Amino acid sequence: MQTQRNVLFVPHGAPTFALQPGAAGAAMEQVARALAAPRAIVVISPHWETAAPTVGFATQLETIYDFGGFDPRLYEIRYPATGCPEAAKLVVEALQAHGFAVQQDARRGLDHGAWIPLRQMFPSADIPVVPLSVQTHLGPEHAYRVGQALAALAQEGLLVIGSGNVTHNLRDYQSARMAGGQTPDYVQGFADWVCQHVVDRDVAALLNYRQASPGGARAHPSEDHLLPLFTALGAAGPGAQPAAFYRGISDYVIAMDGYTFH
Repeated sequence: MQTQRNVLFVPHGAPTFALQPGAAGAAMEQVARALAAPRAIVVISPHWETAAPTVGFATQLETIYDFGGFDPRLYEIRYPATGCPEAAKLVVEALQAHGFAVQQDARRGLDHGAWIPLRQMFPSADIPVVPLSVQTHLGPEHAYRVGQALAALAQEGLLVIGSGNVTHNLRDYQSARMAGGQTPDYVQGFADWVCQHVVDRDVAALLNYRQASPGGARAHPSEDHLLPLFTALGAAGPGAQPAAFYRGISDYVIAMDGYTFH
């Protein structure tokens, strides 16, 4: 009998997603309700970038407001999750077993790429969380290999969540807003391409998305927000059956697509 892997890729959108979750938020809630309660959650957010894979060991996770100029209500939100040093140690050991030089951080809390989707899916904050950083400068293949290292944990009761966005060009957001809200064609085109190749599990094409896809480089001037998708793909393993649980565009240029891996 094949063991189910607990792996998700979820959108976190703009910080205002915490106040206006809409249809994407409702879909995330539904996905969370369908899961068996995990022992702990490993969350990979593009808003924690480090030189080497770094695992959070804090027992009380601060709600980090790593954004400015937004609705004052956002800065009043708390997501009082606890950490889990035992699960964090498992993450470190899994990464080390795959040859990664791993760092530990005893103070790191949850940035908005982590606490916004977690609050949407697990509002009671009653499941321990282990944050894991990304290495944007090392690219998609590195992010995928990190996921492969986590695959065994996803079979052992830990939920691996990659949080990001399928498209993320903030300069185009400003242009679209000033032009009256017109979504550039590449946003839907690239999201469609990603969906097709995720469902087909064409990992080679996805890792080479900047050359192989329409609009990939424009969709991600920096790769940080797509890297957690590659980590989720790696953690899911070759036998997974990916499916989109939500597809849609927010704020003109942000594809809010989310994926399950069964």
